[in-house]
Amino acid sequence: MEIWPGNAYPLGATYDGTGVNFALFSEVAERVELCLIDEDGQETRVALPEVDGFVWHGYLPGVQPGQRYGYRVHGPYDPEHGHRCNPAKLLLDPYAKAFDGMSDGDESLFSYHFEGSAGAEAEELNTQDSLGHTMLSVVVNPFFDWGQDRSPGHQYHESVIYEAHVKGLTELHPDIPEEIRGTYAGIAHPATIAHLKDLGITAIELMPVHQFVQDFTLREKGLRNYWGYNTIGFLAPHNEYAAYGTRGEQVAEFKGMVKELHEAGIEVILDVVYNHTAEGNHMGPTLSFRGIDNANYYRLVDDDKAHYYDTTGTGNSLLMRSPHVLQLIMDSLRYWVTEMHVDGFRFDLAATLARQFHEVDKLSAFFDLVQQDPIVSQVKLIAEPWDVGEGGYQVGNFPPLWTEWNGKYRDTVRDFWRGESATLGEFASRITGSSDLYQRDGRHPIASINFVTAHDGFTLRDLVSYNDKHNEANGEGGNDGESHNRSWNCGVEGPTDDPEVKELRLRQQRNFLTTLMVSQGVPMLLHGDEIGRTQGGNNNGYCQDNDISWVDWELGEERLDLLHFTRRLIELRREHPVFHRRRFFAGSPGHGGQSEVGDIEWFEPNGAHMDEDSWANGYARSMAVFLNGSTIPEPDTRGQRIVDDNFLVLFNGHHEPLRFTLPDEDYGSSWLVDIDTGAQDIDPELELTPGSEVTAQARSVVVLRCPLERQAMSPTGAAERRR
Repeated sequence: MEIWPGNAYPLGATYDGTGVNFALFSEVAERVELCLIDEDGQETRVALPEVDGFVWHGYLPGVQPGQRYGYRVHGPYDPEHGHRCNPAKLLLDPYAKAFDGMSDGDESLFSYHFEGSAGAEAEELNTQDSLGHTMLSVVVNPFFDWGQDRSPGHQYHESVIYEAHVKGLTELHPDIPEEIRGTYAGIAHPATIAHLKDLGITAIELMPVHQFVQDFTLREKGLRNYWGYNTIGFLAPHNEYAAYGTRGEQVAEFKGMVKELHEAGIEVILDVVYNHTAEGNHMGPTLSFRGIDNANYYRLVDDDKAHYYDTTGTGNSLLMRSPHVLQLIMDSLRYWVTEMHVDGFRFDLAATLARQFHEVDKLSAFFDLVQQDPIVSQVKLIAEPWDVGEGGYQVGNFPPLWTEWNGKYRDTVRDFWRGESATLGEFASRITGSSDLYQRDGRHPIASINFVTAHDGFTLRDLVSYNDKHNEANGEGGNDGESHNRSWNCGVEGPTDDPEVKELRLRQQRNFLTTLMVSQGVPMLLHGDEIGRTQGGNNNGYCQDNDISWVDWELGEERLDLLHFTRRLIELRREHPVFHRRRFFAGSPGHGGQSEVGDIEWFEPNGAHMDEDSWANGYARSMAVFLNGSTIPEPDTRGQRIVDDNFLVLFNGHHEPLRFTLPDEDYGSSWLVDIDTGAQDIDPELELTPGSEVTAQARSVVVLRCPLERQAMSPTGAAERRR
């Protein structure tokens, strides 16, 4: 077969209209063979003729998109020194843009024999050929008609994020054709988009869509890797989520999904896993990186290079001080932004990315590269700020460019509504943007991604229905999943027909949703929480690719009511900037010279201001917070001063109803009830006057609004208060 020298850059397989340039990095390789696989699964091997800077490359004229290929890397197999080359294993291209098929777990994928073997340290190397048992890389056509596509460009403070799973969100949707359910095309279907738009979502955060591998141990149990945190291809959309074929067509289908979501004003954020790969520990298969250049891609134990240093709990961690790993990650991020048009990323176990050496370091090379990159630095960057290594819990410690999943927000809000003592002050801090975590390094409330539930843990309905996890279906004897869930079952474990318990559970769900939407920061909603999705108490559905994890779209009256309530909450948040300020509260009276009262003030139920004793009362379960609509410090996008209605939010975490006394007329001359989580109906015409009393039902939130025109006038005059 004719082969030309080609180029060392870009890495991967690059189609130029007449042929394909192939380039693969390997410092340890002695020879690299490109393997072209035909329709019958037969292999043609071509030795790459050139190597520059440890990049092996060659150009094949006439090769077209859809061509399947892999590599065989010849070099040392010397685990004690960190090298695991084995040319019997057909290897995936780390830069492949698409993959075909799925690895099946056959013994040929491993460099040791299963029977009578001590694993990777076995004396006899397994030289069985893995062709036919592993997935294959695919050459793709980069052209796509994007038309006038552009990012919706929502500001963080105006965002409402919806965490979703490509398959789980659409697999059971009755209005989506069966042939595209569970796929990128299913996400792009008008029924899915209409639900997101009607709900008020501005960004969908998709759980991993980078090509991942089905865990072999799960397959043996009849289970599957549903979540997808098992990446093998960082530039390829997962082929099992494609409705229209896998020979590269999944790339166009993914792009079409992004285009449709953008047209609807919805951004696309990807949950990405750059901390480890699917090859696992020393007992894992040789699929790609391990056989290409193990010591350059993976972090090995310093004095025992036959084993992997693991801060992810998956068996391996990528070597974050390797320039080639850093290049791969940055090339991947830029590709998804420039070629796939995504709008941001949520980084799984992001603390591992900061481990250039041993400790988590926010000055690590990875953060430096992101900071100076003109493309990646301009999209939404969200960290899961922890890993399982020593010192891995890093909430509040990421650099200023980043936002973070605020685990402290989740824990505190859960504790407050389940009745834990000594949470009032912390609760106040969390709902006002967690300034204690983010203000010291110049960040703003938007640094806090607020959430009560996420894919990892209970759904919202299960959070108020179970005290304990029920993970029997996972087959791990209950040893998987978090045991300390900060949940409360409202008196009965699991399903019940007790009307009082059912009503309390619905109220608790409304309490969580209301708290989330009136909190400063960026709210994130877990898919299905708006319609009361349950996983039957399973808080670790990573392996449940079935109706345990899929969203059930059959909506009865209760679930429809919750959906309508959630829509109303998101609309309230969207329409009132006082709930999504870009700056932290100052709190002192006369802030900005605009009012005689502060931008935020706290009251006891009796109407008195909260004092040190009030905050120190570990048994206090209730308070009211006043939000001043006339003291928002930042202008809008046109430079105009933002002025909003005043709000008074009454939180009653007590197990009995409480009467709240409204503050004097300096805070508002009359109040309307916008939200009451403890009431079946709200009278929109009811006006409440200063000094009057409002009953907040047991465990409930009441949101009161004083319209702009009814606010007390300050000496600055009424004109400045107009929009």
